[in-house]
Amino acid sequence: MPDRPAEATSPVTAAAIQFDPQVGVENKEKNLSRTFDLINEAADHGATLIVLPELANTGYGFATREEAYAHAEEIPSGPSCQAWADLARSRQLYLVAGLSERSGEQLFDTAVLFGPDGFIGKYRKTHLWDREKLVFTPGDLGYPVFDTRIGRIGLLVCWDIWFPEVPRLLAVQGADVICSVNNWVWTPPPLFDESGKCMAAYLTMTASHVNNIFFVAADRVGTERGGKFLGCSLITGTNGWPVGEIASPVDETIVYGDLDLVSARSAPIWNQHNDLPRDRRTDLYDDRLGYRRGDAQPR
Repeated sequence: MPDRPAEATSPVTAAAIQFDPQVGVENKEKNLSRTFDLINEAADHGATLIVLPELANTGYGFATREEAYAHAEEIPSGPSCQAWADLARSRQLYLVAGLSERSGEQLFDTAVLFGPDGFIGKYRKTHLWDREKLVFTPGDLGYPVFDTRIGRIGLLVCWDIWFPEVPRLLAVQGADVICSVNNWVWTPPPLFDESGKCMAAYLTMTASHVNNIFFVAADRVGTERGGKFLGCSLITGTNGWPVGEIASPVDETIVYGDLDLVSARSAPIWNQHNDLPRDRRTDLYDDRLGYRRGDAQPR
């Protein structure tokens, strides 16, 4: 558990939902219904910040761009978005979900944020994995951070975690938590270490640690059209260590973690002379890395 004051300023029970949505237009309603069951289960356990996997209502393995387009919907007017928004409103919670977004003739792999008042905002995946490049357009919305009643929420999607610039840009804009929607796929071995953790889990822990930020990372499980998925959903504290368990690579499950979101704004002093945010040499590398001075908000 992360260090926290005696009384939490913004106490949140977070939930990362791990399940097995299946591709196929005929499965879309079933996938959506399954998300409802799992969201309600998490809410019944006290969760107020819930994260679903990438492409949670459609499955992942689109054979053609035309098939992906048939699964896609507009945001926020599409039926899945409307249903999720209504559920977030009725259960008075914050919900992050991944879906295929249609915008004119373009398709985006998008993460959407809903709250007690409905739709809040979206992030379009900027780093596309493998055949995603044949289907989706790279995201064009940058890396937005959304102010909410419980804290500042940033979003990323799956392969983005391999690019350290993404969580860093969200962190320097003042995000308190990053919600990561994922379809981590099996790649050439070794996939897991002796403890059963996958590289994506370690990358999430590392991004959490070096940016002093909470992560709620939801992955999917199962197989689909020859592809297999890694599971290993997790929630991390600002120190990078998992809060609670890391999910198995095969089981549908919900991972929970009690967090004090705005405690991320208090940079931990590691010793008398060092802490991560203050030690950044922005004078040397921010311009070279493409960071814009003025984006960061004080924590």
